[in-house]
Amino acid sequence: MRVCATLPLPGRDLRLDLFRGLANWAIFLDHIPHEVMSSITTRNYGFSDAADLFVFISGYAAACVFGRIMIEQGCVAAASKLVKRASRLYTAHLILLVVYIVTVGCVSQGLHDADDLNQFNVAVFMSNPLWELWQALLLRYKPVNLDVLPLYILLLGTFAPALWLMVRKPTLTLACSLALYFAGRHFGWNLAASPSGLWYFNPFAWQLLFVLGAWIALGGAQAIQSIIRTRTVFCLAITYIIFAFVVTMATHAPDLGNFLPHWILEPFDPNDKTNLAPYRVGHLIAIAVVITRFLPADSPILQWRLLAPPIKCGQNSLEVFCVGIVLAFCAHVAIEISLNSLWVQIFVGTIGILSLTASAYYWTWYKQRDRVLFRRVFAAVVETGMQRINRKPKSRFQQRGPPCDLPVHSRTRHSARFRRLQWP
Repeated sequence: MRVCATLPLPGRDLRLDLFRGLANWAIFLDHIPHEVMSSITTRNYGFSDAADLFVFISGYAAACVFGRIMIEQGCVAAASKLVKRASRLYTAHLILLVVYIVTVGCVSQGLHDADDLNQFNVAVFMSNPLWELWQALLLRYKPVNLDVLPLYILLLGTFAPALWLMVRKPTLTLACSLALYFAGRHFGWNLAASPSGLWYFNPFAWQLLFVLGAWIALGGAQAIQSIIRTRTVFCLAITYIIFAFVVTMATHAPDLGNFLPHWILEPFDPNDKTNLAPYRVGHLIAIAVVITRFLPADSPILQWRLLAPPIKCGQNSLEVFCVGIVLAFCAHVAIEISLNSLWVQIFVGTIGILSLTASAYYWTWYKQRDRVLFRRVFAAVVETGMQRINRKPKSRFQQRGPPCDLPVHSRTRHSARFRRLQWP
């Protein structure tokens, strides 16, 4: 089949880095129980939250990077790169899992508080470590707050066939994703978790956001550009965002909910995050329509120094996410020790955001140093090879040692004697 995808322009889209960094900050704050600063995250003001944004941007970024490889180098090269990236995520997840379990276990033992072991789903691992370790290798066992990364690993590891079809039939691929989404919700499809239950992020449903982001990256945005740029669509998006804000605030505040009819609040309470309710997808699309209207890719706002920290965090999202998971538990412990002190909540939230930013800058420096070191080593190897190639070979008659001090006739006599010894 002929390639029909339209690749975006080369170079990084700083909007992706910006909102992926903000999503990492929001995930960190949302993972801290009784954290007052989590009240500023998007989950309190609409149907979707940072996890929806993270998966959507991940699909967009994966299509930009690996779609170009598939078109230019072929399916095998793209599939191998996808497997390599998924393997790196899998390794990071296992390392994070071990560090997280050790941290929770040591802190709980040190404080003589066994509740955290149960609250963060670590007690089951302590009771049967070998079996749960095997389940963790299968991505079935996940402590609390470690659900997003296994979903990302699964989506990226199985993305090669969908990407192959998307660069040729993008609309058909999106239609298949929609069919799988509705079938999964209708028949209750999900993957089993350990020791019981199902995946918190149902991959049969959440794949829709990943594929939707990839579809927009590979030409979907250009295909619907004339529609989403209309005033009607923009007004509908604003209206839906306001409606989501009112309904979400009403479900969180019972006094406000009394002003709205029960039949309006009932479909949205509780918010079905596990199976990715359709109103969450619509809310994220509405936000994307508004943001792209006011923040184009070449906007000078993206060059502001104030936005540099979240952009750096977005450029190092994997490392920042892993650090944030451990810091969220440490912040929870500090708040628990202080008996939910307001000042401690503000302090640990602020210190956590600063620590995530510092880790992002460190990883940026570390990667740049590795690149410079690799270039130097590569240049030294190339230079050594060129010197060996350009070195003239010595003639077979060229004198190899220091000149002999014997006279010519003595050298001749000794040479002749040596020949007689060698050849009788």
